[in-house]
Amino acid sequence: MTRTCTLLTSGLLLGLLASRPALGQAPQLAKYQKGTTEKGQKVGVWEYYGYTTTGQQVVVQRYDHDKNKLVFFREVPYATYFTEVKPGEWRYVQPDQPPMFVGGAGVLSYHMAQLEYPQEAQERLLQGKVTVTIKIDTLGRVAGYRLTQRVGRSCDEEAMRVARIIPQTWVPARIGSHAVAVEYELPFNFAMKKH
Repeated sequence: MTRTCTLLTSGLLLGLLASRPALGQAPQLAKYQKGTTEKGQKVGVWEYYGYTTTGQQVVVQRYDHDKNKLVFFREVPYATYFTEVKPGEWRYVQPDQPPMFVGGAGVLSYHMAQLEYPQEAQERLLQGKVTVTIKIDTLGRVAGYRLTQRVGRSCDEEAMRVARIIPQTWVPARIGSHAVAVEYELPFNFAMKKH
């Protein structure tokens, strides 16, 4: 059986295999990014790419790693986020700039592809979507993790494990000139398919 994980992020559809070893089967990061490194660290302005459903490569972000600043981002379809619009006041709004993972959907999906379908869940034929909701604060740090959609204990634990190891390289959402805290959903699909 092949185990799959499908992500729909920033309006781009990305299909990933999610079986052991996940990293060997995940898309190569070079396909999603281009830039210079010095002593193993990203320096200067990097371009990050995504692929449309027709397979066209597009620049989704330019990020200056020297200044830790987003230089360009490709507009994404209308999306609302549960947002802290004032201290302690949360509601669903469309920010002027959505929260973004540095590198875009392709790099985020690379990290999410570390998902391993638990053997116990496969034996019990457990399938479905687990959603881990994270809170991204005004500095782009992840401030909390919680399960908002569950499938079963082993799948839920695996989705939470992967969510926690994703690098905390987020650009915060903005309304006007102010960064705002938002909740962001990371969907993990567990599905069994026969060859």
